[in-house]
Amino acid sequence: MKKVLYDARWIGNHGIGRFADELGRRLSGLSLFQRARRPWHPFDPILLGSELWGRNADLFFSPGYNSPVGWPGRFVFTLHDLNHLNVSDNSSAVKRAYYRYVIRPACRKATFVLTVSEYSRREIANWANVGEEKIINVRNGVGPPFGAHGRKYDPGYPYLLYVGSRKPHKNLPRLLQAYALSGIAKELPLVISGAQDQKTMADIRRLKLSRHVIFLPLDSTELLAEAYRGATGFLFPSLYEGFGLPPLEAMASGVPVLTSNVCSLPEVAGDAAVRVNPLNVEEIAEGIRLIVNDSELRDRLRDRGPRQAHKFSWEETARRTAGVLAIAVGAKAEPSKLGIGRRRDESFAD
Repeated sequence: MKKVLYDARWIGNHGIGRFADELGRRLSGLSLFQRARRPWHPFDPILLGSELWGRNADLFFSPGYNSPVGWPGRFVFTLHDLNHLNVSDNSSAVKRAYYRYVIRPACRKATFVLTVSEYSRREIANWANVGEEKIINVRNGVGPPFGAHGRKYDPGYPYLLYVGSRKPHKNLPRLLQAYALSGIAKELPLVISGAQDQKTMADIRRLKLSRHVIFLPLDSTELLAEAYRGATGFLFPSLYEGFGLPPLEAMASGVPVLTSNVCSLPEVAGDAAVRVNPLNVEEIAEGIRLIVNDSELRDRLRDRGPRQAHKFSWEETARRTAGVLAIAVGAKAEPSKLGIGRRRDESFAD
């Protein structure tokens, strides 16, 4: 019997956390690794490496970017993107050093490195100088409660929706500029997920949008799904994404989507979204006008969105991941038949 330690500390209400939770619930035979220390702690790789010596594991598997240092055993870890290197506002000397001295060597030492898009797979392979065959794209997925049928958020008026953080690469300042330029504000308010923040409020006041922008806490996936389904359109002109879960969730929910034509987003959206240059405010504004004013376009996107989203399921992500883990531990069974639908306390078998 093979023992696979799974770093369950990543499970949480964030991008990697969703990936970690969905895999943890679908992959069987995992022994959960838990510590009070968060996996993104800068000294976690060293501490993790020392802790694994006594665990008698055949494989350590992390759904995030941490990896054991100083442990001679096999491991698979997940590098979702190179955000901390390629997005200047998310980078720092410490983060760059961590990637250079911890993550890059880990890419070379790991049995496999998982990622979530072909864009990220190529980017990581080039940066780490490893063969692309070692970087495996298992993709992200979407599932309930995100779907076209169900309760809709209904504030009594139509609205446009943005879901995401306020980090600079999410491009919210340009989205607000485009929204003001589009002339749509008088017709449809823009709903932004989460609470107000000083920087965004300053932008809103400068653009004279105070009466047209609404902040909406979306503290559960159920509320988020309702907000998607109720929207006239979903706006996500991000500058950098290793995958882009919000556009996928919005498409699955049957809402017309505007997103960027860069990084992984064309790969995720396919022909089921309006794609724009995220650096061009006028192009974003025109995309907003198209979604609001072109009813035939909205109908096409509502039809195509769920079909495009259907290509990305957590079951398929788990199946691909199970196959990689089976190879990593030397399992003899067919990878496609491993790890799906059994109890978590069962083990990977030869």
